[in-house]
Amino acid sequence: MELIIVESPSKAKTIAKYLKGKYRVEASRGHIRDLPEKSLGVSIDKNYEPRYVIPPDKEETVKTLTAEAKKASKIYLATDPDREGEAISWHLQTVLGLDEESENRIEFNEISQKAVERALQKPRKVDYNLVDAQQARRVLDRLVGYKLSPLLNSKIQSGLSAGRVQSVALRLVVEREREIQAFVPEEYWTITAELQDEEKKYSPFRAALEKYLGKKLKVTGREQAEAAVDALKAGKYCVSGVKKSITKSHAPAPFTTSTLQQDASNKLGLTAPETMLMAQHLYEGIDLEGEGHVAFVTYIRTDSTRVSPDAQAAARDFIKAQYGEEYCPEKPNFYASKKGAQDAHEAIRPIDLSRTPDSVKKLLDKKHYNVYKLIYERFIASQMSEAQYDSMQIEIANGDYGLKASGRALRFAGYTVVYKDVKKEEDEETGKILPPLNEGDGLDEIKLDSEQKFTKPPVRYTDASLVKAMEDKGIGRPSTYASIISVLNKRKYVEKEGKFMKPTDVAYRITDMLVKYFTDVMDVGFTADMEKKLDEIEDGGKDWRTIIADFYPPFLQKLRFANTDGDEVTEILCEKCGSPMVRKTGKYGKYLACSNYPKCSNIVSEEETEISDIACPKCGSMMVVKSGRFGKFLSCPNYPDCKSTLPFGVKQEEIFEGTCPLCGKPAKRLQSKHGKIYYGCSGYPECKFMSWDIPTGAKCPACGEAVVRLASGKERCSNRDCPTRGGDAKPKKEEKSKKKGGEK
Repeated sequence: MELIIVESPSKAKTIAKYLKGKYRVEASRGHIRDLPEKSLGVSIDKNYEPRYVIPPDKEETVKTLTAEAKKASKIYLATDPDREGEAISWHLQTVLGLDEESENRIEFNEISQKAVERALQKPRKVDYNLVDAQQARRVLDRLVGYKLSPLLNSKIQSGLSAGRVQSVALRLVVEREREIQAFVPEEYWTITAELQDEEKKYSPFRAALEKYLGKKLKVTGREQAEAAVDALKAGKYCVSGVKKSITKSHAPAPFTTSTLQQDASNKLGLTAPETMLMAQHLYEGIDLEGEGHVAFVTYIRTDSTRVSPDAQAAARDFIKAQYGEEYCPEKPNFYASKKGAQDAHEAIRPIDLSRTPDSVKKLLDKKHYNVYKLIYERFIASQMSEAQYDSMQIEIANGDYGLKASGRALRFAGYTVVYKDVKKEEDEETGKILPPLNEGDGLDEIKLDSEQKFTKPPVRYTDASLVKAMEDKGIGRPSTYASIISVLNKRKYVEKEGKFMKPTDVAYRITDMLVKYFTDVMDVGFTADMEKKLDEIEDGGKDWRTIIADFYPPFLQKLRFANTDGDEVTEILCEKCGSPMVRKTGKYGKYLACSNYPKCSNIVSEEETEISDIACPKCGSMMVVKSGRFGKFLSCPNYPDCKSTLPFGVKQEEIFEGTCPLCGKPAKRLQSKHGKIYYGCSGYPECKFMSWDIPTGAKCPACGEAVVRLASGKERCSNRDCPTRGGDAKPKKEEKSKKKGGEK
């Protein structure tokens, strides 16, 4: 039997259902090879060759796929139709030992029986240009992330990460917040007149003050506003011009990844990661009662607005049947993709138009249904006629001042019967009908309002607006938007106030440090240009290693400077190799590091010269003050030979109490694992003396055992059988049992 390998089990179920047992369908569950998790995995000195490994959690999957591959007469690699999918196919081909020249790669934009069967008729070789573009991104991101993250951890705090695209997106959020903080409100006034024709034939309407002496007017103070109001009240209103027209609103393009995330955020309140998760399920297939696994939409990672001729024809037939001929334009609607779009796939659309949102509402949960409905309605609307409006503008003169009233009423609904844009719904002019006035008509003032207002600061980013900003600026690609936002939230670089993103304190520190030392990496233009170079690799015009080689050496130089900036060579010599020590600043303050690094990695706290009055409980040396991640602590100066540490601020009497009767050294106060206090010789392990009570250092003259001090202050021999204790001695266990037996 022939074998088809896809990424996800869900996708495998859907395809297996369509092929009805003719093929074996297995899932790789994503990448089966990747760069190692705990090392760089890129050979800098070998032309940036990546070293791929099979992660432990993928070993069982590889074992299963290898066994199935040996039994298969032919193998098809049916991973997603993008760079990532192509790379997964290449890794599968390599690990399973498939012929590199074999035509075993198939792709389809939608998971439907027709699309899959058509793809099986046209297998091709793995596209190594796509693979190289993915490798370049992976290696580039690994070099940046693995080199910048340790810098942040050493200079700021542990647990931080940096990324080539992620850090630029964070910079946008931080800079927007700083714009808000620096914003100074400006005063302005709005003046609105409620007017009516002199004959009172029509309803009143409102007009806003716009001009003075024929020029645009901005009222910025109370005195200016009062002067304008007084002049208008004293003057006479007259219609100076009327403009009537039929305006049209063109249907929006079908969804790309970016516009889907924006619309789902604005209309459904979903985050970008939530939207992509729902869309991924709809693409791969969902179990429906009585139907099995069913796919609903086409591939959901795309920056193209292109639609296949078959899908477009089906949409036009559907529109004519459901809404009437007038709702279907004479010529099909086509949309230009944004500049820089890869345009490799169709726009996101439903696979089967007969599967309407209403027909599946009871079969899907709320979030899946809402996202499907959004995709379905946007696609149908994109192929419908324009909406038409009767628009009207009335210009009004009053002395030196000019006012304007605008309004429009729906003439023909067009695509709006299916889909309404949030911004257009908020348009105040929509639905506002003005009276049929003519030039020269006089008007009476019913009411005149003036209102003081202040300009508002820029709005914080939401998931939707950040995705739009990244797309507009060319940062990242459709497949990366959701993951970038997910990382910013997960790492707590931003926190949500409602739907808005607010950077946390650490976000400012990260951004400032990276902008200071890595101006190009943090530059929006540089990041966008790198995306273009990755596209050029995909097109076959550039060698991916050359791009890495051009980027990495200057980046490494900046990294070295960032690590050493502010370092000061001191006269203190390294106790290990004799080289001068360098004063550095880390996240816990200043410290001294050997200048002979990496041959010598000696590091000491600069505060080591502060000697405490506490003796080391192990070797007796006076302990020194050091700083760690949790603040100051006491450490033995003989480290690493003696690794004793104590809390900072501890008192000597809280540590040492009494004297060892065997060797004369101080006794150390200790605590058992059950929390009970006992005393042991500080000379341990040479001297192994231990006692439950405080040893006085003296020995009993009667038996030679240690004399101890009780909590009450009384001293006595530690030997309970000693004659000096008399009746104080406790009976042995045997004696206890005999007494109990006698009493019985």
